[in-house]
Amino acid sequence: MRIDNSRVVREVDRRAHRDLWVLLLVVGVLVVGAGLYAWPHLQHRQTTMETERMNRERERLIEENRKLRLEKAALENLRRVETIAVKDLGMTPPEPSRTIVVEVPKTVPEGTRLASRGGPVPETGASPATKPGARN
Repeated sequence: MRIDNSRVVREVDRRAHRDLWVLLLVVGVLVVGAGLYAWPHLQHRQTTMETERMNRERERLIEENRKLRLEKAALENLRRVETIAVKDLGMTPPEPSRTIVVEVPKTVPEGTRLASRGGPVPETGASPATKPGARN
């Protein structure tokens, strides 16, 4: 003879149900606590690694900048430019009769004292205190 248990209805054990919820709550609090404890340490580690990466990048860029400055100085060398102009481009220095020197006089702000090389002090815009022989 077989026993048919399909019609048996289990009673809900409220105490076991409550204990399960308490257990889940305790586990949840522990997980959140562990996460809150570990979070700053992980952030610190990540920030440290990022700082080290940025320092390496900075050193690489400083070295690249140094190399580029050396290359620029070599390329701006006037002897090199003149050699290229004469040999590669076929340029020649201009004749002295075709050379014009243009000098633009600089304006001196009022109240400025000029250091002269024994020549006269310009009178344009100079205050009486900057004229020769004036006392301060």
